Amino acid sequence: ALRPQAFVLFEKSSTCFSTLVFKPRGGISTTMSGRGKGKAAAAAKATGSQRTKSAKAGLQFPVGRIKRYLSKGKYAERIGAGAPVYLAAVLEYLTAEVLELSGNAARDNKKSRIIPRHVQLAVRNDEELNQLLSGVTIAQGGVLPNIHNQLLPKKTGRHKNADGAPSSQSQEY
Repeated sequence: ALRPQAFVLFEKSSTCFSTLVFKPRGGISTTMSGRGKGKAAAAAKATGSQRTKSAKAGLQFPVGRIKRYLSKGKYAERIGAGAPVYLAAVLEYLTAEVLELSGNAARDNKKSRIIPRHVQLAVRNDEELNQLLSGVTIAQGGVLPNIHNQLLPKKTGRHKNADGAPSSQSQEY
């Protein structure tokens, strides 16, 4: 007796065609073709069952993308589940810190946009960020305003008496 290799069902909805393949050993595979994600995906999104790893961790940085980069970068054979979340949190914190300090530097210079000069001023004026980015050159950042003490003009102001004449101190032995 001949057994069919698979039963194929076609389902047509308003937005797409769906193909369900039932294999005799219990396997089921689906393929979708058509326009959009369909009503099922919209319903699942409305119920909130599809949450990104970033949303679960309460982060703005993409945890899934960082996990992909860690895997493809071959930094290790295996990547733990918490590693991309931790790395995303650290990167988000550092970015927020630099942006906050750069925004303050821009506001000090009466500007509404952050330019590389503001990032340079923010990083170099913060002790910890300066240590972290000590080997980094920020393009178009310039340098911190700094004049060495030896280059400043010497103070030649002598003390004056009450009558306006310069005071002369006598040497008493």
